[in-house]
Amino acid sequence: MKHYAGLDVSVKETSVCIVDETGKICREVKAVSHPDDLIAVLKTSGLQIERIGLEAGPLSQWLFEGLARAGLPVICIETRHTKAFLKAQPNKSDRNDARGIAQMMRVNLYRPVHVKTLTSQKRRALLTARKLLQEKALAIENDIRGLLRNFGLKVGVVGAVKFEARIRELVEGNLELAEVIEPLLDARRTLREHFAALHRKLLLIVKNDEVCRRLMTIPGVGPVVALAYTATIDIPQRFRNSKAVGPILGLTPVLNQSGESRRVGRISLCGDGMMRTLLYEAAQVLLTRVAKWSWLKAWAMNVAKRRGAQKAIVALARRLAVIMHRMWSDGTEFCWTRERFPAAI
Repeated sequence: MKHYAGLDVSVKETSVCIVDETGKICREVKAVSHPDDLIAVLKTSGLQIERIGLEAGPLSQWLFEGLARAGLPVICIETRHTKAFLKAQPNKSDRNDARGIAQMMRVNLYRPVHVKTLTSQKRRALLTARKLLQEKALAIENDIRGLLRNFGLKVGVVGAVKFEARIRELVEGNLELAEVIEPLLDARRTLREHFAALHRKLLLIVKNDEVCRRLMTIPGVGPVVALAYTATIDIPQRFRNSKAVGPILGLTPVLNQSGESRRVGRISLCGDGMMRTLLYEAAQVLLTRVAKWSWLKAWAMNVAKRRGAQKAIVALARRLAVIMHRMWSDGTEFCWTRERFPAAI
């Protein structure tokens, strides 16, 4: 008889539920949230497990890799789909969630999620850490501006390089204020130094990556966008076609249809928020700053005339994602004319 398992993972413990093909619960147990402990529970059960459901979450990539390496039929399932299925249960608990996931595996009612390779996970960690340091440094700069404004000291428009010198110039002669500002400047300087180190590491990775260099031939796409895209898509072959990338990144409109009513709303905003933001910024650069003309910019300008600049940037961001996937799959560089890019993109 076939059996199906559901795992409800928390930081310390994981609830495990195993059901048979009729839906009867065969075993329920809690184990430490570690691949070795879960492997011991699943393999020592003596049951023929057909599928193991694991909800996507902070520990899912680590646990998935460990269970898959042990030869277990583990499947990482989509969080929102799982939440909608489990919402039908009157009482929410780790035990009931594990039961619900096991039943999803049994009736084959789930949506699998791609688990990224270790290389893409490391690149994503680099991008996240770099962004975090940048945001904290900017937050300290804004706080310093606010503190000095209370004393009538206006920093004005100044770049990151000359920011510290400008602050010292403003607080010169005010010893008490200088003692307050100095620790903030030290913290900002440290954050900027570490940010620069991670950015150099990012540039080195992009320099040695053929796919990233090819994607950077697109106007508006720089090293950060190229590396983030490869880390997000991970394996281009997992998409049936290039146009399927847009919905995954939340760059396509939401359709709400019922009977005679049909409403097309805003973009879904599902998927990777960081990648979506970077694509939007790249589209904005292409539309407003890139001087060289191309078929892609001409297309976006026509959309802007009909629908406005905001919608044109969003549409261009989606099209950039599609073009980048096509270039990655075909191994071609960006063509400034329309010859090599079909109208279907």
